[in-house]
Amino acid sequence: MPKIIIDDNKIKELLTRGVEEIFIRESLEKKLRNGKELRIKHGIDPTGEKIHLGRASLLWKLRQFQELGHKIVLIIGDFTAQIGDPSDKLAKRPFLSEEQIKKNMANYKTQVGKILDMEKVELRYNSEWLAKLTFQEIGQLAEIFTIRQMMARRNFKERDEKGEEVSLREFLYPLMQGYDSVAIKADVEIGGFDQLFNLKAGREIQKFYGQNQQDIMTTQMLEGTDNRKMSTSWENVINISDNPNEQFGKIMSMKDELILKYFLLCTQISRKEILLIEKGIVSEKLNPRDTKVRLAKEIVTMYHGAAEAAKAEKEFNKIFRDKGVPSEMPEIKISEKSLAILDLLVKIKLASSKSEAKRLVEGKAVEIDSKIISDWKTAIEIKSGMVIKAGKRKFAKIIL
Repeated sequence: MPKIIIDDNKIKELLTRGVEEIFIRESLEKKLRNGKELRIKHGIDPTGEKIHLGRASLLWKLRQFQELGHKIVLIIGDFTAQIGDPSDKLAKRPFLSEEQIKKNMANYKTQVGKILDMEKVELRYNSEWLAKLTFQEIGQLAEIFTIRQMMARRNFKERDEKGEEVSLREFLYPLMQGYDSVAIKADVEIGGFDQLFNLKAGREIQKFYGQNQQDIMTTQMLEGTDNRKMSTSWENVINISDNPNEQFGKIMSMKDELILKYFLLCTQISRKEILLIEKGIVSEKLNPRDTKVRLAKEIVTMYHGAAEAAKAEKEFNKIFRDKGVPSEMPEIKISEKSLAILDLLVKIKLASSKSEAKRLVEGKAVEIDSKIISDWKTAIEIKSGMVIKAGKRKFAKIIL
């Protein structure tokens, strides 16, 4: 039997830091103090290949449970990813193929292992049980819920009012996620606040199958680089597997108002120290840029080590403070002697299309050897060794 730790300070931190809602709090707190090992469920759908900081904040919450001696049951949603979680989505999700899902989840265990002790984690794939459900069993699950309940979900309601489609497939998602709780006999389930409907569905399905109903913990949502919820679908993510320079640069480019939230959800700095940082920012004794540097170093250190964090800071200063060029950048071989600037940007993959390239040029965001190119009709004479910059962080060197 594992040793369950009952520590008032750690339990308080677990129940409050970054937590949006607990249902039912009294029940969960009692369970944490009775010395019995709890089965803590969390599911990740492999909709992308990388785990971002928003998902990582949930994994750090699981780490708190793990450090108290409880069993983490991590479910990789290889089956539910095909259905697609509609939570907080403004449009219908695409139907992912099995091949894409396998590709996406190939490196999940390694990434999660940066946070959790994987030797103590019960790792499951929900195709183990969901793929075996009969149509009759799915019909029984569907009987638990009504169309009215489903359409009351904010995102479904908004899409319906706009005349946008809501597929029956999307209605199946909370049934499948809820059945996961039955399959692994969850005592507690953790998810983002946008997951609350799905998590409560798990309670109803456990009740239907005669199990004790799980308690629920939802965490605060983390905004991404565009100030919307961090989401792989929206490509506004900072990934835990991003290289140190990329991680550091993305954090430095985010809005100042997110600094404290990132300290709270993405680092292990104590809340007492975060409060001191907040007071320093409010009193203007702390410069937001310097505070962001501290934040970036903390996060890079967590996933890459202190030495890499120091190197990333030095590289960032070289590029953005001292107006230099990166120590390393893609080297692109070109055979043409001359190219229109739009064609050049697309060819070296600093822009995905000519229209994007044009926007970059018109926004004075394109430089060649530190000279701004402001006319999108410009023809560029190709020279070996020339360095092209597009936007704040994209560079490429031309070789002949």
